[in-house]
Amino acid sequence: MLARAADRASRPAGEPRTRHPREGRIGRACEAWGVTAVVATPSEVRTHPIALIPAALVCSAAVLLFGFQLRLPGYAMLVVGLFVAWLVDRSGRTERLLPDLALIAIGQAIISTMSLEAQLSDEAMVRFTVVLGLAVLVPFLISRFLYRERTIRFPWRTGRRWTRTQWLYLVFVTLAGWLILPFYFITSGVYQNWPTVTEPNEIARLFVGVNAVGTWDELFFICTVFALLRRHFPTWQANLLQAIVFVSFLWELGYQSWGPLLTIPFALIQGYTFKLTKSLTYVLVVHLLFDAIVFCVIVYAHNGWPAIFPLVPAG
Repeated sequence: MLARAADRASRPAGEPRTRHPREGRIGRACEAWGVTAVVATPSEVRTHPIALIPAALVCSAAVLLFGFQLRLPGYAMLVVGLFVAWLVDRSGRTERLLPDLALIAIGQAIISTMSLEAQLSDEAMVRFTVVLGLAVLVPFLISRFLYRERTIRFPWRTGRRWTRTQWLYLVFVTLAGWLILPFYFITSGVYQNWPTVTEPNEIARLFVGVNAVGTWDELFFICTVFALLRRHFPTWQANLLQAIVFVSFLWELGYQSWGPLLTIPFALIQGYTFKLTKSLTYVLVVHLLFDAIVFCVIVYAHNGWPAIFPLVPAG
């Protein structure tokens, strides 16, 4: 009640609180998947379409930071985006846009402090662990203990069993990855963006690295970036914005050539799946199924085994 009163006092006279008409749609979609929405929807804040400008600037900075590895222009775009967010918040059209975009910008800035080139040395694995870990941990701690909000959360359990539809979807994505990913990696040559692995210890390191980064992807892009953006935008807009950051990161990681034709729909589907299921566990399982295939394809490309892929070009 006190929060509502404070909000009414902070709004310009006669201006209503803007609400996204998404709760009903989300509820119906969740019922179709048999999921109980035990995770609270993003807390409502005052929003305005102009908020898309600073949000697009902050998220598009990832294209410069990760896609082109242009650090200074990328940082400049982050700063401009945050400044515009401050102006929009100050005008009263939006509420808490700057604090939330700042968390996304901080995460991107932390990631940009290292190269995302895949390496399997001890130093590289420690570097990835520390930097990527901080990119998730720092925004979470700021949100939880400085902002005293719970927008960033990691919902491992929803309280319901997975439905038949969800299990069938896992089968579908496994078959789709098994058919598509080998063709992409081999014909484009992007498997060479990962180290050559022939020895058992190298293969084991590759397995750990691929799955660790896949897990981190969901913690950052879905549970952090997507969750923060959903406070201010309809789900479809928030999903498009998080996909810009997600796909740019994957590009520098190695998914290049015509990879965006795969990574863009993957990022969008992961965001939409999380909206429906509200389960980090489920979207993580989907992601790790794909990563298991990616791991096998990279090993196959360097060693000729396991020969389990039907659409790999001969020779």
